[in-house]
Amino acid sequence: MIFNKTANELIDIKIINANSFFMRFKGLMLKKDIDFAILFYDLKHSGIHTHFMRFEIDVYFLDKNKIIFEKTTLKPWKLYKPKKQASYILETKKDRLKLKIGDKLEFI
Repeated sequence: MIFNKTANELIDIKIINANSFFMRFKGLMLKKDIDFAILFYDLKHSGIHTHFMRFEIDVYFLDKNKIIFEKTTLKPWKLYKPKKQASYILETKKDRLKLKIGDKLEFI
């Protein structure tokens, strides 16, 4: 679940922590559909790709305080690098979450 502190809103979505090399490598590749979000953290770099993906995703880049500083929507087979290094990256299916730049999040 996600708690949006800025909007004082609890968002009922399962969070998958990408906490291993394999999970980070695989990410959302080859999934036909998802009903969850995947959270990447302890990042060495925050560029991403959507190779081998089958649907569009929304990607939220968060700073060390878990505040969204950038958001993008990507189609399959794209590359993207945010303007600055992210501490967290949250990915989910396009339009699944209604989060905005400046929102402060907690992951439950």
